[in-house]
Amino acid sequence: MKFKLVVACTVVFFAVAACTNSQKENSNLADSQEQQHTDIDSNAASSLTLLPSFSVQDASGVITNLQNFKRRKLFVNLWASWCPPCKREMPSIEKLYQSLDTTKVKFLLVSLDDHFEIAKKYVFSQKLKLPIYYPAEKLPLLFQVDGIPATFIFDESGQLIKRIDGGENYNTKEYKTLFQ
Repeated sequence: MKFKLVVACTVVFFAVAACTNSQKENSNLADSQEQQHTDIDSNAASSLTLLPSFSVQDASGVITNLQNFKRRKLFVNLWASWCPPCKREMPSIEKLYQSLDTTKVKFLLVSLDDHFEIAKKYVFSQKLKLPIYYPAEKLPLLFQVDGIPATFIFDESGQLIKRIDGGENYNTKEYKTLFQ
């Protein structure tokens, strides 16, 4: 019996550790950029603050590039259906999404599940209306994160204005104001 308990605890520990960042990694954007810029050249550094050229596939199979969404604020969330913190923050993202004018803000929830069908089934089972996407190519440097969920918010010019590593409550006045 003790062996089963140890195995179950170990599985839970690694599942949570795999999809969340440590508290230390939850620093603000300026601090994280400073750390990331130390070992890369200036061209690569600017790629960590600008909307990358990155192709994604939507739930109906249409492939588009993030660059097509400039001129609107952009909310990009990296998540997976097997990630507990990702699942915990989904209802707050859904509420934020439902409260905003989607002609001014674009939401892209990019699933990192092994298969897109898994993500689609999860979103359907939770009755979420959020637009989900799947990478159509290798993740760009900016989106190569140590843990998920990870959220990137870009302004209308494609400049990164906020990065959130780890789970967050997005159904707040602060985020609603940010997107208006």
